[in-house]
Amino acid sequence: MERREFIRAGAIAAAGFAILPSGSLFAKSNGKVRLGYIGVGARGMSHISEGCLRDDVEIVAICDTQETSLKRCREYIAKKGRPAAKEFTGGLDAYKGLLDIKDIDAVIIATPWQFHHPQSIDAMKAGKYVGCEVIAGLSVEDHWDIVHTSEKTGIPYMTLENVCYRRDVMAALNMSRQGLFGELVHVEGGYQHNLREVLFNGADHVTFGPDATSEAQWRTQFNIDIDGDIYPTHGAGPCMHYIDINAGNRFTSLSSFSSKARGLAAFVEEKSPGNKNAKINYKNGDVIQTMINCANGETVLLSHDTHLPRPYSLGFRVQGTKGLWMDVAQSVYIDHKSKEDDSWDPAQQWFEKYDHPLWKKFEKYAEGAGHGGMDWFVFNAFVESVKQKRQTPIDVYDSVTMSVITPLSTKSLKEGNAPQEFPDFTKGKWKQRKNTFALDDSGF
Repeated sequence: MERREFIRAGAIAAAGFAILPSGSLFAKSNGKVRLGYIGVGARGMSHISEGCLRDDVEIVAICDTQETSLKRCREYIAKKGRPAAKEFTGGLDAYKGLLDIKDIDAVIIATPWQFHHPQSIDAMKAGKYVGCEVIAGLSVEDHWDIVHTSEKTGIPYMTLENVCYRRDVMAALNMSRQGLFGELVHVEGGYQHNLREVLFNGADHVTFGPDATSEAQWRTQFNIDIDGDIYPTHGAGPCMHYIDINAGNRFTSLSSFSSKARGLAAFVEEKSPGNKNAKINYKNGDVIQTMINCANGETVLLSHDTHLPRPYSLGFRVQGTKGLWMDVAQSVYIDHKSKEDDSWDPAQQWFEKYDHPLWKKFEKYAEGAGHGGMDWFVFNAFVESVKQKRQTPIDVYDSVTMSVITPLSTKSLKEGNAPQEFPDFTKGKWKQRKNTFALDDSGF
């Protein structure tokens, strides 16, 4: 830790200097990581594909309740010339058989959200590192359970939040650490993505539930039942790293606001006039915004906007006393350094200069990986942590902090936008912890 703090201090003090030590990423250990996969649907298969690209990963076992998913995974593993994985299926507790395999080092959990909490708890109790897709749990108590279990067992838990490793997000982090934006005062992020075709993907394009495929089998129901930010981590994860959350700073309270819900019903009516799914009372507001206060005085704005026609954008904004980056137009303005006063520069000209050292070093490894390469980075970060038997770069405290926004925002809306006190999952340790995310290449 002291070594990485020294590296960070040097990086902040001297703009443009490399912040990575020399040496090969894969020279740190000759061991292999033996993985079990719980859930091999669309997202699980993405992690399977990453595992098949690596010589240091063995896919020992897979689990899913649907034969279609198992068959697709089985055929893919065979096509890649890998040994067949043990398979577990049947009821919802089939994954427990996978956890009984003693020599599995870690599990990747990519099941529907309602199963993440119990499966993660059981995996940690079985001594397996946990790499879990978002979100961690459905209630505040679920998140405390994960923290307590990780602390009691000593087993790391990592939310596999890939956007933390998005190239422009990391370039902006590099710029921030080198002082380009000055002292940060406000950050924004979110999930602004037209998901209507994802939530209704049956043959008639207006179906969800058992007769649909992939996420529409289960995810749509959350939009019917819950009014709250049900997918906060894409925005919250990167924002946390910009302002040192859980590492000298913390979220203190939040308030959420929700628009009326019209988008999903309108979409179904347009596709199939008079369809019964157009008459459902969708509780999840079309645009939900959550404002968060921080111990050090910054504000954070998160947006959830997935039911209306719109281009994709996560809405990042990093703003300080000397300038800002906004990802909607991919623009940067730096006081006294931009080409013209009060005029935006294209972000790319800044990001080329301040491209994060991890991306410059490992770009070739990430070629062809999902989501523009960031899937390789988050998968690699988890695997290297397991291989080196070290803490994951997104640890249990960071994981639950970015995820607990879901139940907190839901409660705020139920109580008329009332502020909600943010749990301190670190129990005060945030005051001494240091932000070392992506400061060297030892597991990122």
